[in-house]
Amino acid sequence: MRPLQITAETAQMLAKKLNVPIEHIMHMPRHILLEKIAALSEDDAQEQANPNEKEAEK
Repeated sequence: MRPLQITAETAQMLAKKLNVPIEHIMHMPRHILLEKIAALSEDDAQEQANPNEKEAEK
């Protein structure tokens, strides 16, 4: 399997957000990576829609 065709900066950002080593990002199957990116996007959208809920949890 070929490594993903993404930039080093993108791989570093995804590794940080997904909390996985960068090597795992580069060799992760494309469909799994897309699922994880979609989940991150949903989480970010919910966080932006309800910023007060996160403050209430603290």
